Amino acid sequence: MGKVTGFLEYDRQEQKYQLAADRVRHFREFTLPLDEHDLSKQAARCMDCGIPFCHGPTGCPVHNQIPDWNDLVYQSDWEEASRNLHSTNNFPEFTGRICPAPCEEACTLNLENQPVAIKTIEQAIADRAWNMGWVKPEPSATRTGKRVAIVGSGPAGMAAAQQLARVGHDVHVYEREPKAGGLLRYGIPDFKMEKRHIDRRVKQMEAEGVVFHYKANIGVNVPLEELTSQFDAVLFCGGAEDPRNPQLPGQELDGVHYAMPYLVQSNRRVGAEPMPGNGELPILAAGKNVVVIGGGDTASDCVGTAFRQGALSVTQLDIRPRPPEREDKLTVWPYWPTKMRTSSSQAEGAEREFQAATLRLEGNRKGQLTGVVCARVDERRQPVEGSEFVLPADLVFMAIGFAGSVQKGLVEESGVAVDKRGNVTANDEDYLTSNPKIYVAGDMRRGQSLVVWAIREGRQAARSIDEALMGATVLPR
Repeated sequence: MGKVTGFLEYDRQEQKYQLAADRVRHFREFTLPLDEHDLSKQAARCMDCGIPFCHGPTGCPVHNQIPDWNDLVYQSDWEEASRNLHSTNNFPEFTGRICPAPCEEACTLNLENQPVAIKTIEQAIADRAWNMGWVKPEPSATRTGKRVAIVGSGPAGMAAAQQLARVGHDVHVYEREPKAGGLLRYGIPDFKMEKRHIDRRVKQMEAEGVVFHYKANIGVNVPLEELTSQFDAVLFCGGAEDPRNPQLPGQELDGVHYAMPYLVQSNRRVGAEPMPGNGELPILAAGKNVVVIGGGDTASDCVGTAFRQGALSVTQLDIRPRPPEREDKLTVWPYWPTKMRTSSSQAEGAEREFQAATLRLEGNRKGQLTGVVCARVDERRQPVEGSEFVLPADLVFMAIGFAGSVQKGLVEESGVAVDKRGNVTANDEDYLTSNPKIYVAGDMRRGQSLVVWAIREGRQAARSIDEALMGATVLPR
């Protein structure tokens, strides 16, 4: 814990944002970090709560030892705090920026709506560790002679690769895109996490012996057999990329897109990457009325991206009812509650429509989108008669989640068992698929989820692979 009476003496304080009018003019990160004095006071608020739910299964999937590194920050021992944080989380600068912080919802002080600012402190530790040069490559002193191939370089693949390389395996990561990171790079906008954070981790991992192979789409331009014949184990970390299809009338109109192609295009543009030469037309929101269908993080990323591209208006449709401002603590704590949340992107000027179903998309005779026909829904999410309304729209982004893994290519060629959603079947003990040489971790196994869950699964799959190859393992679970 921090200071015994810290939670009584200091109010909760988080890092602030640049003003919305300023931050929408660029794609850079816009948080304003706390200074060391304020961070020390926030860490001091971590109380001796007996059972710290923040790092249990309800709070932190990677089991960060949050009270320990809060106390170390309070004691000004930042280097030891960094070692402690990195012992459970390979990439705290990622999660310190983009994790929704279930740890804070599980904090005992959240019973009074004043949780410890865990996410702010985590980011501060990770950033200081890089700035002070404490984050260095940790190559293995010995080599095992075993070779492991990892398909996909998202957070699960990167975490697994780093863990396996550090115990001496020859690790090769195969990535479909020109750069590593998966949806961390191509799905999450730079205003939430700049890609330099990924680049320096890749350099660290390369110094630890990890070999990255780019533009290698396994099952498409590289046969899977090439991996299974040359490596002792293969780990699938390809993500859940098959978008859920709402099958809306008018979905074929010009101006209607799934969310991910839009975000990927924007991230390539911001990163000065060439667009793939597949005839894909540019998707830009400048001067347009934009409607985003969906109420999750991906939808919010579309909102923020559209504002930065100069959209005239952005409206977000959520089929769920407007949630309460505060949850009933005694009913849901320490679990993730349903309550009113406003993302930084939504706060930049989005109109939000709750209990709103999309009935159809309308267009002109040229096949160009002109509007979205909506209706209010009842508690069974059925349209209420007479409640229809029309939103003018030049662009629609469908951000209603993912149905599972893409089957064509890697999954089909591997022949591994999949569940009814198309996710590759494996348990969370050994992460082994129906093929005794192939493992799976992250969204490709569990379905779309958080980056922190992907890191956890990558770490645990690495332990399972190491144990299977060597008969024992020193990697943590």
